[in-house]
Order: sequence, then C-alpha cells, then structure tokens
Amino acid sequence: MAGQTVAERPQVTDFSRKRPKLDDLDVSPGKRARLYRLFYEHGPGGGTGLFLPIDQGLEHGPRDFASNPDAANPLYQLELALHGRFSAVVFEPGIARKYIRDYAGKVPLVVKINGKTSIPSDARALSPLTGTVEEAVSLGADAVGYTLYVGSPAQAEDFRQLVSVRRAAERLGMPLIVWAYPRGEAVESKGGRDSLYAVDYAARVAAELGADVVKLNMPVIDQERLGELPKPYNELALSPRDAMAKVCSSAGRTPVLVSGGGRLSDEELVQKAEECMDAGCSGLIFGRNMWQRPMDEALEMSGRLFHTLQRYAQ
Repeated sequence: MAGQTVAERPQVTDFSRKRPKLDDLDVSPGKRARLYRLFYEHGPGGGTGLFLPIDQGLEHGPRDFASNPDAANPLYQLELALHGRFSAVVFEPGIARKYIRDYAGKVPLVVKINGKTSIPSDARALSPLTGTVEEAVSLGADAVGYTLYVGSPAQAEDFRQLVSVRRAAERLGMPLIVWAYPRGEAVESKGGRDSLYAVDYAARVAAELGADVVKLNMPVIDQERLGELPKPYNELALSPRDAMAKVCSSAGRTPVLVSGGGRLSDEELVQKAEECMDAGCSGLIFGRNMWQRPMDEALEMSGRLFHTLQRYAQ
C-alpha cells in the first residue's frame, strides 16, 4: 500500500492457488472437448488427471523394460491404462499407429510429437519433431505432447519449433501438453535442473509460450546448494509441498502434471502424489513407477493413486 515502508508491507508466503477448472481456460471448442475427456470423462475426473507415459523406449532405450520384460510390449501398458482407469496413455507416433486401434475410444491417447535418444549428451539438448499434430488427429488423440528444454543452448531453436506446433494445435483444436525440463550448463551452475529456481522458471516459460497443460518434475530442495540459486530462491526455505505450490502459482491458469521420475517406494509415491495435489497440481503422469511392476502390483498402485486424486476432484 502507498506510504508503507518495505518493512511494514505484508510478506506473501502462501503460494497456494485454486486448481484451474476447465471453465477458467480460454480455449477453442475443440480443445475444450478434448480436455473434458481427459480430465472429466476418463480417469479420476473432476478436473484431475492420471496419465501413463510410455515414451521411455525412445528416450532411454529398452533398458527401462529390464525389470519387467512384459512392459516392452505396449499392449501391457494399454491393458494397465484400461483396467487401472488412467486418463490417457502417452505414445510416440509409431507405437500409437501399431497398437492403439483396438483401444481407440476406450483409452484416451496423447501423442508425443518430439523426442530424442539418450545416446548423445545433453550439452545441447533439443528434441526434434517425430510427428505432427495432423498425425495425432488421425490417430484419435486428445492431446499432443512436446518436450521443451528450458535453458539449453538450443533454446532458441526449441522455441521456434514449439511455436510451429502450437500454431498447428490451435488450428486443429488439439490441446498442447508441454514437458518443460530445465537443461544445460547454465541451469546446472544455478542450482541444477531440479532446483526450485529451475522448475519454477520452466513452469512460467511453458505458460508464456502457450502450453495448455505443463508437465514438470517436483522441485528438489537441496540445502547444500541453496547458495547457488539466484535471488530470491536462495532465501526460500520451503517444504516440498510449498515449493510445488510456488511452481503451480507460476504456471497460473496452466494445469500442472507432475512426473513420477525414478523408482520410488509405494509410500513415497503416494506421499508425492498427495503433496503435489495439496499444492494445486491437476494430476500425475507416472510411468516407470507404474509399469515397471507386475500387472497385479501395478493395478493395486494405480487404484491407490486413482482414489487419491478423486479426493481432489472439483
């Protein structure tokens, strides 16, 4: 307020927000219909989403299927998505073309239209296009996915590529989910790719560039690296829930999905889900933590997550 000194002004410490509803989003009828199917008709519903990504075969190679060889067959994930009541599966175009037909209409589809292998280093991270929005429409998809590497030396090229995808998605009424991942030496020198600074920045960049939904990693609060973070992040000693709430606040009206990341114990996975949903996230996108299990265990865990998200339905 006018006339107050800095010391007198109230300090904002609550970064929580209301989870965006579909009515909050200024999107075309085509996007609205598809987002409704993903977040209201399928999965836990009520504005929440539970997504099953299977793009790791491209991103990491077959090694991710070693602990559960059955999962190398995409039909395994489709059966898990169907009976585990997921909101959608995420496939690259080639896998979608070969496997989605018998599940079309039963399991919603997100087509990831860019990607890369893990063979080159991430020194100049960029995921080239592997498909088009038009292909996703022909496959019956309800959204397209795009990986954006925020902070990479190839960021300018990445931005231009994303803009071309966004324009096509707008023209065809297709929601755009942006995988916003901090990468590059400049990011690592400022606290690392999973720091609150990096994840928070990535959330805002995705919103600024027109993402309809953003997928993020949960920020890691590393006390030993706080001093590396730019101001004011080097002074924010937040809990995991409050750090995630800060990120959701930066995303604004862009719904946030949180990645499962590396393998966690059952209790750690449920705790992560609860903290993220408490913080204002709109859903979870858990892959390896789901399909690197025998089917009975995967269905049990998907049931726990399904009921967790239902508690947050609007």
